[in-house]
Amino acid sequence: MALWGGRFSGVQKKELIEFTESVSFDKRFYRHDIAGSKAHVEMLASCRIIPPKTASAIKAELDRIQKRIEGGKFEFKSELEDIHMHIESEIIRALGDEGARLHTARSRNDQVNLDTRLYLRDETAKILAGIANLQKALVFQAEKNSGAIMPGYTHLQHAQPILFAHHLLAYVEMFNRDTTRLQDCLKRINVMTLGSGAIAGTTLPIDRKKTAAALSFPAISANSMDAVADRDFECEFLACLAIFAMHVSRLSEDIVLWMSKEFSFVELADAFCTGSSLMPQKKNPDVAELARGKTGRMYGNLMAILTICKGLPMSYNRDLQEDKEPLFDSIDTVLKILSVFPPMIATMEARKDRMLAAANNPELMATDLAEELVRNGMPFRKAHERTGSLVKWCNANRTPLDKISFEDMKRIIPEADKSLLNIFDPAKSISKREIAGGTGPRQVRSQTNSWKRKLQDKLQRA
Repeated sequence: MALWGGRFSGVQKKELIEFTESVSFDKRFYRHDIAGSKAHVEMLASCRIIPPKTASAIKAELDRIQKRIEGGKFEFKSELEDIHMHIESEIIRALGDEGARLHTARSRNDQVNLDTRLYLRDETAKILAGIANLQKALVFQAEKNSGAIMPGYTHLQHAQPILFAHHLLAYVEMFNRDTTRLQDCLKRINVMTLGSGAIAGTTLPIDRKKTAAALSFPAISANSMDAVADRDFECEFLACLAIFAMHVSRLSEDIVLWMSKEFSFVELADAFCTGSSLMPQKKNPDVAELARGKTGRMYGNLMAILTICKGLPMSYNRDLQEDKEPLFDSIDTVLKILSVFPPMIATMEARKDRMLAAANNPELMATDLAEELVRNGMPFRKAHERTGSLVKWCNANRTPLDKISFEDMKRIIPEADKSLLNIFDPAKSISKREIAGGTGPRQVRSQTNSWKRKLQDKLQRA
């Protein structure tokens, strides 16, 4: 009989058991369930609700169960529904009535909420370390290719010359926002909910703060109904992962473009590419493409949990069992991405010659020309119009901007002087952009060094 089966008669149908079980996926909670149970029985003993001897016996048996699970010697049965029932049933089998005291003053409703929070704390730490490694790989490439000049793009059209390192550091900034979002999310994850019971708490004199301290929770939940119904922290966590995946997808798209023959800006190591079953010459950036594709799954997982929660009455409802698979899938997907992206980025080779050749398009310096006119006293809108007219004349006359004669330039821009003929150099253009946050070499070098220090400290603390 199920541990909840006292008021039921008859045997459960096999189809019902298969439909309602969750141990096939929530067994990954075993360490967190055991940790929560050990803290719980310690508290029960300290509050004189169960004998200290019973608490010690239960904790010893919990340790044995953990070793059996980790050794592959523990049998999981779908009729026991979930990981909580498996562990409790085994405790009762081993210790009899004394083991049946384990579930005193708690419900599976608050138990699963606690397990999820403990699990997400651990997984968040892994993800944060993985993001730091990805940032480290990007910073390594930025330093290695500190002088590489490439065209910057807006609307996927040539815009202005930039340093390749500046482009890579843009992703370091994105991933830093992912880090701070996850760290902030931990504040909502890091709340101890055990002791809320099924909905209304318990009549027994438990000490929830003691349990929280044993599990390193800085806070306890304030409302038992909210505690067992709350999945906000999961929604927020999945939103953080979805935004991270979006950033990875954008980086992936750049890599796919840079790998194409039309760009040929970078070369990925063979270990991170695949070929074609038909075309022998192909080298495909499949890791980047798959990461770009997996982002859609991450969005779907977030929408799944939001949809599960949107129509639920208070307090706990069994619908909430459906949160686990999308949650686990997103975590597994992110950890897989973080296992392959840092080494892929670290071994990437930049084609500096190809980048510079593309950046040598003089039209990329059109804004520099307009700003030089501004520096000489012309209002920006007038300078913009004058420069646009010059670009139009050059296109019509099939004359590159850097090949125009001074006489022709003077006809279109009466205010021009000969110094404007020297504007069209991507290295000079970049060297003038030493404002905070700009693509100037000193600025980018400073940012690279700053990120090296920050990431070294972060990875040492991880």
